[in-house]
Amino acid sequence: MRLESIVVPPSVKPALESATLPNLESAVMRVIEGNPGTVNGEKSRSLEQLVAKGKAAIIPAPALETIIGQVDSRVRILDTDLDPWRMICNLEITGPLGRFVGTGWFAGPRTVITAGHCVSAPMMGGNATSIRVTPGRNVGAIQYGSKVSTSFSATNLWYQNQDPDFDIGCIHLAEPFDPIPGWFTIESMDPAELEGYLINVAGYPGDKGGDKMYHHANQVLTTSDRRLFYNVDTMGGQSGGPAWVHKSENGPPVVVGIHAYGEGATPANFNIEANSAPRIIPEVFDLIQGWVTADS
Repeated sequence: MRLESIVVPPSVKPALESATLPNLESAVMRVIEGNPGTVNGEKSRSLEQLVAKGKAAIIPAPALETIIGQVDSRVRILDTDLDPWRMICNLEITGPLGRFVGTGWFAGPRTVITAGHCVSAPMMGGNATSIRVTPGRNVGAIQYGSKVSTSFSATNLWYQNQDPDFDIGCIHLAEPFDPIPGWFTIESMDPAELEGYLINVAGYPGDKGGDKMYHHANQVLTTSDRRLFYNVDTMGGQSGGPAWVHKSENGPPVVVGIHAYGEGATPANFNIEANSAPRIIPEVFDLIQGWVTADS
C-alpha cells in the first residue's frame, strides 16, 4: 500500500507525496529536532512530577476499557503555558454535522499534526470546514491566542478507506504564532526499542469539557507494523494528541505516534487491553517532514 498526502477540501494546498519504501522499517532512523519556541524557559512542575521517562518492565493492562482498569489516572495540566504543554493544541473543529473537539501538536512553526479523523470523518458528516487551533489552552486562559485554518491534509488511505493504521492528518497554518510555542522532536524509532518505554499522552478530552488538558503516562505494551499500543488512559477529544517518550532523564520529548484510538481498535488476537496510535514509521516521518517543509 502506498502512503500519500491527500488535500482535504476546502483546502487549496497542493498535495505532497511520501517516499515509497520497500520495507516498513529502515536501517536509518529519521529524526526531526524539536524547538522550545521563542517564549520563556521556565521549567514546568507538571513536566518534572508527572511525565514518565525511560523504560520499565512491561506489565499487562488490567481491563478492556478506554479508561484502563477501574481508576481514571488522567491528571489535569495547569501550567499549559510552559514547555512541552504549550506545543499541544486544543482543536475546535467545525464540520457539516456541527462542532467537535480534538487535539493536535506542533511539528513545525506552521504545521499541526493530528488524527485523520479530526480533519475528515463520517461522524462529523465528512470534511472539516474550519478548525480553530489554540496552543496550551486552559479553559479561558489562552496564552498564545488562536488561529483558524481551512487548509488540511490527510493520508490517502485514511481519506479514502478510513483505515485506522493510516489515521493521520495535518492542519496547515497561514502564519506562525507569535511568540512561537515551539515544536516537538519527531523520531522513527525501531519497534523493538519502543517496547517497554514509558509513554506519555496528553490532550483535550471531551468528558472533561474539551477545554482542559489532561495527561497520563504508562507503558508501551507492543507494536504492530504501523501502530503502537499502550495502557494509557484516554477519552474522546484526545485524538490527534502526541504520544511521546523521553529517552533519558533530561532528554527532550520525542513523539513516536499520533494518538487516535481506544481499546475498540486493538486487534483481539493481540490479547492485550490497550489504546493505540499510528506509529511514526519511516514513511510517516517522510510525510510529516514534507508537510513541514511545504509550510515553511
